[in-house]
Amino acid sequence: MKKKIFWIMLAILSILIGLYPLKYLLNEGKIGILNGKPAWLLNSEIWNISFYTHIILGGVALLIGWIQFNAKLRLNKPYIHKFIGKTYVVSVLLSSFSGFYIALFADEGLWASLGFSCLAVIWFYTTLMAYLTVRNKQFLRHQNMMIYSYAACFAAVTLRIWLPILIMIIGNFGISYIIVAWLSWIPNLFVAYLIIKRLALKNNSLAKS
Repeated sequence: MKKKIFWIMLAILSILIGLYPLKYLLNEGKIGILNGKPAWLLNSEIWNISFYTHIILGGVALLIGWIQFNAKLRLNKPYIHKFIGKTYVVSVLLSSFSGFYIALFADEGLWASLGFSCLAVIWFYTTLMAYLTVRNKQFLRHQNMMIYSYAACFAAVTLRIWLPILIMIIGNFGISYIIVAWLSWIPNLFVAYLIIKRLALKNNSLAKS
């Protein structure tokens, strides 16, 4: 029952935040994070391409990534699993690459920029490794890398959970934003590590029985 509730919550949050880029696509002018950006940056074609590539493809990755952990889909409809997987990988590699670029111009300076840059690198690396390992038929390592990859992807959700909480506690947006640049993804990776360890223990128990 707990597992079912967990997956339902994961799906709901992933879908809601995965659709969040529509806010920028359906509205004109400065909205959301764009409100804090200087005119020279908003007029940059490279930054705009990077920004919309990041949010649109990141949204796609968030929308479809959680589906890949459905065991029945992998076993009964592997062609769908492969198609979604390829779409996820392409979306993430482009979104993380462009995300690294826009992270260089993050609000609140160096520490926020560094936090989001590290996230982009980890997201890119784990996803690339997930692709390479499945190509080499290293399925267990592929699974582990996908868990880490989606944990990094899910930072889009946890950022929006943590930020208002931090603002309420600290009372300062700038400090809260710097903290959330790290808090949005480090606990996610730790949870991913615990999930992987639990799966490894379960597999070992099955192998011995």
